[in-house]
Amino acid sequence: MLLRMSTLFLRTLRDDPADAEVASHRLLARGGYIRRAAPGGFTWLPLGYRVFRNVERIIREEMDAMGAQEVAFPALLPREPYEATGRWTEYGPNLFRLQDRRGNDFLLGPTHEEMFTLLVKDLYGSYKDLPVSLYQIQTKYRDEARPRAGLFRGREFTMKDSYSFDIDDAGLDVSYAKHRDAYIRIFDRLGLEYVIVSAMSGAMGGSKSEEFLHPTAIGEDTFVRSPGGYAANVEAVTTVVPDEIPFDGLPAAHVEDTPDTPTIESLVAVAQKLFPDAGYTAASTLKNVVVTLVHPDGSREPVVIGLPGDREVDAKRLEAQVAPAEVEPFTDFAGNPLLVKGYIGPQVLGAESDSKIRYLVDPRVVSGTRWITGANEAGKHVFDLVAGRDFTWDGVIEAAEVLPGDPAPDGSGPLELARGVEMGHIFQLGRKYAEALELKVLDESGKLVTVTMGSYGIGVSRAVAAIAESTHDELGLAWPRSVAPADVHVVATGKDAAVFEAAEALAGELVAAGLTVLYDDRPKVSPGVKFKDAELLGMPTIVTVGRGLAEGVIEVRDRKTGEREEVPVAEAGARVLAAVRG
Repeated sequence: MLLRMSTLFLRTLRDDPADAEVASHRLLARGGYIRRAAPGGFTWLPLGYRVFRNVERIIREEMDAMGAQEVAFPALLPREPYEATGRWTEYGPNLFRLQDRRGNDFLLGPTHEEMFTLLVKDLYGSYKDLPVSLYQIQTKYRDEARPRAGLFRGREFTMKDSYSFDIDDAGLDVSYAKHRDAYIRIFDRLGLEYVIVSAMSGAMGGSKSEEFLHPTAIGEDTFVRSPGGYAANVEAVTTVVPDEIPFDGLPAAHVEDTPDTPTIESLVAVAQKLFPDAGYTAASTLKNVVVTLVHPDGSREPVVIGLPGDREVDAKRLEAQVAPAEVEPFTDFAGNPLLVKGYIGPQVLGAESDSKIRYLVDPRVVSGTRWITGANEAGKHVFDLVAGRDFTWDGVIEAAEVLPGDPAPDGSGPLELARGVEMGHIFQLGRKYAEALELKVLDESGKLVTVTMGSYGIGVSRAVAAIAESTHDELGLAWPRSVAPADVHVVATGKDAAVFEAAEALAGELVAAGLTVLYDDRPKVSPGVKFKDAELLGMPTIVTVGRGLAEGVIEVRDRKTGEREEVPVAEAGARVLAAVRG
């Protein structure tokens, strides 16, 4: 295929879009690959759509190769299936809800577990029909409160979602492994660096869950890894729990005056002055953080989280633990007089206490541990307050931040933290959706059994952004061959008709050999502009036909490495073909 820049629907920009926060957004917009249509929504222009379809092609090839079959669902979906699984409510404000002219409720699909489940229920009824894996590549809709970073976090995006259906858990293990292997092949072919990490299923439900994260400093996800190979999304990291300590011989709790100590830092400073030999640090204090949980039905619940004072509450870890409830700051101290701001202690907390406020603690708060914490009176703290002896709690929660050097839960060494973007997520859903929607089949003995499911997603549009983000340089985009919109960019420079004739002939030769060629045949555009556009657009091979033609040579350049070679005109076609085909 020959793409002529003189007629291609393309306008490159010299300036970055005002709303572009990350390199991929800036360069995709400047290069004429995408155009903003609305907050969180983008139009794919011809070159961008070619990249998008190349990503789709790789995904389809690997999904088909593993035996999955493609289907396509509508984006406009009825309320009833999502009501049956509880997600009509659980999705909260992230769900686009609408009504038809008759007042019937619909939604724009954020994900399609319910629809896949009902499709299999409609057509299959025997164990002989299973296993089966179905997938689609389709636009999804989520009403993100703050769409950002271009294609990384939008309200409208394209995802490949697939679902496996098996008669039992052993079958699910096999289907899960097949999908996992297919994902490895997909991301390898896309040329994306990735780390497979343990993850939480969140609103999706299910048991085993892994994410494919692309490490990048702009990532919204934090993940950890250890020298021994442990890797997990920070939300899924579990704390190494210390041993309980016997109460025998522990000192009695005592209240001390600690004026003007509403912060951990100020409290530690006073504690060190009061008891200089005790070795008190921030980790000796028990911080009690009040938050408000907003449940899907709209009810609001104050909850207090107790954690060591050397750590903060990690918002994402907390949100993952309390989902589908959402977390908001707590402000109603006037309506809860037992909570003395800056001096909250566990003595007045708990579902059975006078405050009736649930008290959840960090796993490090085990029986026998001693703490400095609030005395529920301004300017006073309790010292040597012993967990399990002097206070109790309603439950344990993994909400504290993970710090570099924390031990890996599997004993494989200290953790290091990194940032990443989620590119894929695979779940063992189990029977949550099958039970809610009554997907059952007859087993070998003629007994009805509930089907077990897996769910597997890849962000297609997000993959385009991730590839652009990871391969660009200071000059522009630099696509890997697997997804580039064209194999070769032929640039004709100057005004000499012979240059354009030679460039046209070379482009035709390459197209005849099966390549896709982007040909800059614009007659009245300066060489400088053409060169800048070639760098910005980022085809893997750039061929320049210009001044060297008088000496019988043209320039062949590798966009990624910058390596240049002058090649005799007669050999140019063969040399470019060799470069493209490796």
